Amino acid sequence: MPPSCCGCLSQYTHHHLVAFLLTFFSYVLLHASRKTFSNVKVSISAQWTPSVQNDSASAFTPAETWEDNRLFANEEEATLFLGVLDTIFLFSYAVGLYVSGVIGDRLNLRYVLCFGLCGSAAVEFVFGTLTEWLHFYNIYLYCGLWVLNGLLQSAVWPCVVAVMGNWFGKSGRGFVFGLWSACASVGNILGAFLASSVLKYGYEYAFLVTSVVQFAGGVVVFFGLLTSPKEVGLSLDLGPVETETDSHRPLMSDEEDEEVEVEVCDGGYYSVQEQDEPQAESPRAIGFFQAFCLPGVLPYSLAYACLKLVNYSFFFWLPFYLSNNYGWKEAQADRLSVWYDVGGIIGGTVQGLISDFMGKRAPVLAISLLLAMGALVGYSHSPNDQVVNSVLLATTGFFIGGPSNMISSAISADLGRQEALQGSQEALATVTGIVDGTGSIGAAGGQYLVSLIESKLGWMCVFYFFIVMTGGSIVFITPLIFKELRAMWRDRQALSHQL
Repeated sequence: MPPSCCGCLSQYTHHHLVAFLLTFFSYVLLHASRKTFSNVKVSISAQWTPSVQNDSASAFTPAETWEDNRLFANEEEATLFLGVLDTIFLFSYAVGLYVSGVIGDRLNLRYVLCFGLCGSAAVEFVFGTLTEWLHFYNIYLYCGLWVLNGLLQSAVWPCVVAVMGNWFGKSGRGFVFGLWSACASVGNILGAFLASSVLKYGYEYAFLVTSVVQFAGGVVVFFGLLTSPKEVGLSLDLGPVETETDSHRPLMSDEEDEEVEVEVCDGGYYSVQEQDEPQAESPRAIGFFQAFCLPGVLPYSLAYACLKLVNYSFFFWLPFYLSNNYGWKEAQADRLSVWYDVGGIIGGTVQGLISDFMGKRAPVLAISLLLAMGALVGYSHSPNDQVVNSVLLATTGFFIGGPSNMISSAISADLGRQEALQGSQEALATVTGIVDGTGSIGAAGGQYLVSLIESKLGWMCVFYFFIVMTGGSIVFITPLIFKELRAMWRDRQALSHQL
């Protein structure tokens, strides 16, 4: 049984805290800029269409005065193009994740992370601010910039998960990563606040503020982030670890680890090398297809593709659904949609903590996803009451957002640190890129399916679709569930024999 949460946290040093905060706020800033684009779509659509669309338009002399910035004939066409940009971004982001994970395992994680943050900030500045200041509007330029933005942003998530995996071992990883994975939800809230605070001056200033803040965050990361304990003279064998013999063993293995010597440093336990032994060479990066074949990678990737489809559908469509289905004002719908993120933050933390105490992840995921299917049924029948809707929404976020956060963070770290690597190969960023990249492909394709199902069959069938996808996540990890349950049964039988 793992130690208490407080006891585990007391062993961490200030180096762990700095790594936690810098990686956390790196993704907060990235998601804030991503949310900004969603928050200013109405203003962008208005800017890209004629301000006068009736018979009085001929009164403008010359006609070019109001047609210079007209990309589309009406707001419907502009809105459709904005949806195309979302799809372009998600697909380029998914492809980039496969590549950036491999790059992250071969280059310094700090350099790759900084390049992704600063490069994405520069692209967003050009996309939303510079083109407006120069009054230069071009569909192909916008598409090219958004493809580039997706590729650059894909460099961030594998790197921050790899850095966290270097600093935080199996002991307490579920709780720590569950708390840390709230970064996306916090970024959504921050992005909405920053955009709304300057939107009255023009949408270009929303892009300006978030891109400048993100670029500054990239500079801070470049000068302040330590990517692993080795950079401060500690071994990479994951501190802190517990004094139990198997406390630092990855969850993806049932074998016993060899004995390691530990030394107390600043209140934390770290495995260290003998002073008279030569320093080991840095582990070489694993190949992309080798990483795909690691135990658990493919099942969790496919499960995450189904689950991220549902999670991102709530992210993109929830405010629209609340306004369209219940007739609530857009501002009310935006505020109410926050409860889904709140439920996801709590769910990821609580479920991660439970998985730490159990020593297994898959059974916790399975139970949460089963309850998520029931929560989806309940939320689809929510009455026209904002209080009831917010409670059901937070419950749904707890059981869907929680597992989504666990797979993308703690479980990805487990998969990239499993014993099949035998400590000789680096795979954490590559595995994280594979899992999140596969999930992003599912999310990208799902957005079109959601709009198609809603237009043809209605919102109730959309929720049935979500329930099927959630059940698909359980199906893909079923072999891992049985494997971990058998391991738990063997452990209990062994303990009973000892007693």
